[in-house]
Formats: sequence, structure tokens, C-alpha cells
Amino acid sequence: MTKKGRRRSPEQIVRAIQEGEAMLAGGKSEAEVFQKLGVSEGTWNRWKNQYGGMKSEEAKRLKELELENRRLKELLAEAELDKRMLKEIAEGNF
Repeated sequence: MTKKGRRRSPEQIVRAIQEGEAMLAGGKSEAEVFQKLGVSEGTWNRWKNQYGGMKSEEAKRLKELELENRRLKELLAEAELDKRMLKEIAEGNF
């Protein structure tokens, strides 16, 4: 039986990394830390690469910026599509 995954907020991830680092510094093994946090080694490494060294506020701001960037890209794609359609209509190629 597999454990259903859950999404964690950037703040929760940063806190989990800090907690895990403290446990590792306290002499716990990686396996114990991963089990306590309920994550796999791959998840831990991905979190460390993405959020390592960040504070909770910085991680939250990063997620907000990523979301804003995605929205802006979608708006740009829609605008470019509208521009292309208007150009084709103006040329009579419809």
C-alpha cells in the first residue's frame, strides 16, 4: 500500500529542511530523517536543490513569482495568437 502524497507549501518545505538538517547534525541517519519527515531521498534532494538556504519568506515569494511568471507567459501567448489572427485576416488568408 502506498502513502498518498501531499503538497506542502514552500514555508513547510523550508521548515522541513531546517528540521532535517538539525536531526542530521544531531547524529540521526538519513533514513531516520526521511522517515520522520515522510519523504523519499529523491524528494529531499529536490527540496534541498530548490529551497536549500532559503528562508520561509523567500520561498513563498519564489512561488508567487513563478505563478506570476506563468500567468504573464499565458497572456503573452494569447496576445501573440490574437496578433497572428488579425494579421491573417488583414491579408485575406482566412
